Amino acid sequence: MISFPYAEEQRAMTNAAIAESGFSVGEVWLRYFSLSGDVDEYEVEAYLAGLMPMPALECDVLALAVNELIDDLPPRRRAPFSDELLQAHAASDGAG
Repeated sequence: MISFPYAEEQRAMTNAAIAESGFSVGEVWLRYFSLSGDVDEYEVEAYLAGLMPMPALECDVLALAVNELIDDLPPRRRAPFSDELLQAHAASDGAG
């Protein structure tokens, strides 16, 4: 259906990144369009559902848009290492 190498893999992974990040197609399309994307929102939605192909350049612009949106997300809580907790508690115990 899509003519460039690994196109289906790129589509599936882009769609998964969107779903895991909780973005709507509208949010993604707006960022894509602001980056000079040339495909309308309906076509992007159809592409992500695997119903129609998009040119490789447009797929890459869409991937860039998704990655930029992901970069804008607030950082997630990270699990501390034991030495980090020791240092944090030592600093707070010595500060008082």
